[in-house]
Amino acid sequence: MKLFIFINLLFINLNPLYAVTTKMFKVLDTCARYRLNEINAADAIEKLKLKSNKEIEEKIIVKKYCSVFTPNQRVDY
Repeated sequence: MKLFIFINLLFINLNPLYAVTTKMFKVLDTCARYRLNEINAADAIEKLKLKSNKEIEEKIIVKKYCSVFTPNQRVDY
């Protein structure tokens, strides 16, 4: 019975960890695709679920957002 409870608690605690790593991968993947010009700023805004109104503003928002996830790398977006 203790083993059953332990296994259930283990599975309950692993689900949020999986969700965080999946979300982080999607953000890094989107930033990398934007950096490689595979997608434009409007698509990156949509995939990252950010808010923007103007095209010029979109590039700045994506640049600032993606720079947070690559602080040790001196990458210009």
